[in-house]
Amino acid sequence: MSNNDIMKKLRVALKLRDDDIVHICSLVNFNTTKTELGAIFRDKEHPNFKPCGDQLLRNFLNGLIIYKRGPMEKKPVEKKQDQ
Repeated sequence: MSNNDIMKKLRVALKLRDDDIVHICSLVNFNTTKTELGAIFRDKEHPNFKPCGDQLLRNFLNGLIIYKRGPMEKKPVEKKQDQ
């Protein structure tokens, strides 16, 4: 299964629009455009098809975690006690 297939399946399963995906990527400071996403979601035989790179998929998945769960809370620093 290619990265493009994974993106397509997640998009359908989560009912995401292109605007949502752009927003999710921006949560991890990764900028993408609707045009680039359109090329990724096209058929392999289409002249404007573009393979989805590992970097885009990785950043989308990391952004999706923040989008669904919220930002990770910072853990309090424990001070070591002198004995």
